Amino acid sequence: MNQLIYINGISTISALGRDAETIWNAYKSGKSKLKIHEVSGKSTYVGALSETDRNAIKKLRLSNKLYEYLDGSVLLAMYCARQLLLEKNSTLGVNIGSSRGATGLFEAYHKEFLETGQSSTLSSPTTTLGNISSWVAQDLQSKGPNFSHSITCSTAFHSILNGIAWLESGMADEFIVGGSEAPLTPFTIAQMKAMKIYAGSDSNSEYPNQSLNLQKTQNTMILGEGAGLIHISKQVSETSLGKIIGVGYATEQLKHSASISADAKCMQDAMQMAIKNHNPKDVDIVVCHAPGTVKGDQAEVNAIKKVFGNHQPVITSNKWQLGHTFGASGMLSLEMALLILKHQEFIGIPYLNKQIQPKKIERILINTVGFGGNAVSVLVTR
Repeated sequence: MNQLIYINGISTISALGRDAETIWNAYKSGKSKLKIHEVSGKSTYVGALSETDRNAIKKLRLSNKLYEYLDGSVLLAMYCARQLLLEKNSTLGVNIGSSRGATGLFEAYHKEFLETGQSSTLSSPTTTLGNISSWVAQDLQSKGPNFSHSITCSTAFHSILNGIAWLESGMADEFIVGGSEAPLTPFTIAQMKAMKIYAGSDSNSEYPNQSLNLQKTQNTMILGEGAGLIHISKQVSETSLGKIIGVGYATEQLKHSASISADAKCMQDAMQMAIKNHNPKDVDIVVCHAPGTVKGDQAEVNAIKKVFGNHQPVITSNKWQLGHTFGASGMLSLEMALLILKHQEFIGIPYLNKQIQPKKIERILINTVGFGGNAVSVLVTR
């Protein structure tokens, strides 16, 4: 990074809620929002939106005839973009990604094809990945660049990298970046269960996802739906929430498509790049990716120990509360970090014993990593 990047706005929606006060209260409650739902006739833990928030998305869908046919992933992103309350600006760029994209529509249209041998006219345009950013840009009437991408669970943080590159090149003055995911569909959940990483319906009823519990003997990942966007610029504004002061990225050398080394070399490299211009002692908290899998959580903790040595920052995660939102997860973790910085109050994990409270909270590092071994770390401060 050549200069500071200011976060001048953030908007998210997830199982925790959709406004800052509600979300902060959810974090402070120490309670999980993961609940049993029926998916394809089977009891499954998911991190679903509340009925009130679901109705807000439904209201958006009904506000325009064209929106009736859009996937949930698009509508979640569009809702968040509206909440940023930006002035219309032709130089505003939009880069919103998704790991899975239009899962709901894709599964519905594919089922239709298998049953009838034909496909609906809108099946292609409404399931292309690019329609997340393009519909957000349409709704905002932005004439700046807009594009989408998919880099699995680090997608939202790769959008930050993209946005910073555009800003530093001078090709844009401001960018909306983030991720959106609506993966609570039968086939998507079945895929995760087939990999043996999903929590069983008989999991701990109070905390079914055991993110960062290194004593667990079975995988406890649970999917959640949600989206998160931030507005970034090289210029500070009255609404500034924090600054991005370091970014890092790296790719793991894979042994198979979902592997990660025992000490997460890609995460080590990403973290070291993000903090290279800072004293490691000055990093107070790491918000971990920690999806709740046995090997994944342990590998990330091992990586943190190697990077920080004798000066270990306090670690935490939010997936035990809201689930793993795939491509949107990084932005929800970033929001957690910004709220901790704002309130100067550490949010720990209630089922973990002896979590040491940080003596100060000035700099927080956030990690993401996904299938394909793509890791991104972002360092933020007030």
